[in-house]
Amino acid sequence: MATEIVIPSDLWEEDSEAVITSWLASDGAAVDEGALIAEIMVEKVQHELLAPASGTLSISRQVDDVVSKGDVIGTIA
Repeated sequence: MATEIVIPSDLWEEDSEAVITSWLASDGAAVDEGALIAEIMVEKVQHELLAPASGTLSISRQVDDVVSKGDVIGTIA
């Protein structure tokens, strides 16, 4: 069963949007739980996203996509 990579709701308080600024692992790459896999920009602050599980990364949202809290941007299976 795949684990979703979700934009956390606790990174910022307001209902502003975030932008995916980089994926640090490639689609199809093997990643370890806790590894840095992506970065997002929220209100001019860069935030790091860590892998919520170990497995193969499947990216569903691309760099420069605008995302909101709770959005799924990929999975790890």
